[in-house]
This record gives sequence, structure tokens and C-alpha cells, in this order.
Amino acid sequence: MPITPATTTTGSSNGTADAILLELVDENGVTVGTAEKLAAHQPPGQLHRAFSVFLFDEYGRLLLQRRALGKYHSPGVWSNTCCGHPYPGEAPFAAAARRTFEELGVSPSLLAEAGTVRYNHPDPASGLVEQEYNHLFVGMVQSPLRPDADEVGETAFVTPAELAERHAKDTFSAWFMTVLDAVRPAVRELTGPSAGW
Repeated sequence: MPITPATTTTGSSNGTADAILLELVDENGVTVGTAEKLAAHQPPGQLHRAFSVFLFDEYGRLLLQRRALGKYHSPGVWSNTCCGHPYPGEAPFAAAARRTFEELGVSPSLLAEAGTVRYNHPDPASGLVEQEYNHLFVGMVQSPLRPDADEVGETAFVTPAELAERHAKDTFSAWFMTVLDAVRPAVRELTGPSAGW
């Protein structure tokens, strides 16, 4: 697994690893502070900066990932290509590109900003809350995937019809439909009318 500030342990005086910090924001997306990652997701949740990536292949199919079973939040559920949180002070675009490579072992051949969406989604299974100001990105992937098994349990490229079928029978992340609906205009622009998004 690539070593990043999120996985590097520098240790503290009590021998534990340093906490992963998220950037807290106000309703306009302006940074107002930081919070430890797990604490930010405890009910009722603290509004923090996040990102969601939607990558497509040359046929206009969306790349989904099933989150690894070892994840502390929403393990084993299907979701968009990649999502996560920028480090404090890290640009959302840079964070989206970084995490896509860390999780899937691939760099997008195209990645473009597609707006923001703000939501509050409790996750009944974990008891955690997604209180996020989410930066959306769309793009293309043309290289073979090399998923990190600690992050990704499975991947699939799907058409809109295949997504609807899968969504009816499989469990998806609490935030998936919210971010998909918010990003649809950019997806249609990227994939064209024939892809059906």
C-alpha cells in the first residue's frame, strides 16, 4: 500500500499513531477548522470537506467499486469509483487524483471538476454520519486497474441499466444516489447522449 500522510505513523508521546485530520467547513465550503476523522463521523456529524470521483471507460460505462470488508465505514457496500477526504490544506482535485491511484492503482486519463453537493446521511449499519460538503469529479479511465485489496473488494463497469439492476439487489453506500444525481449533468456532458446517463 502506498505510504501517504494518512497511513504514515509518526507516533505521539503515548505511543499511538497520529490521528487523521479532516477539514471542517461551513455551509459555503469555507474552512473553519479540523477534526479527527472518526470523531467527525460520530453522530450528529461535523460538516467536513470530501470528494467523490466518477470514472468512465471508452464505452461510457461507470466504474463502481465495492468497498473492502475491512473498512471501518460502510464496509462491503458498492459505491462510486472513489471517494474520500482531502487532508487539511490539500486541494480536492489533488486528493481525488491521489486516492484514485492509491485505491485503484490507476491515474485517470481525464479528470474534471463537476460541482459540489452538501448532504447529511446517517449510516444505519455503522451508526456513523456522513455530514459532507462534497466536491464532485468526472473523468475517464483507460489503463488496467490494480486495486488495493485493503481498500477495494471488487470493481465493475456498468451501463445505466446494469446499475439500476445492481442497485435493486445489492447494498450501496448511503451517499451514492445523492452524489450520482448531483453529478449527472457533468456525466452526460462527458459520455454523450448515447451512453444513457
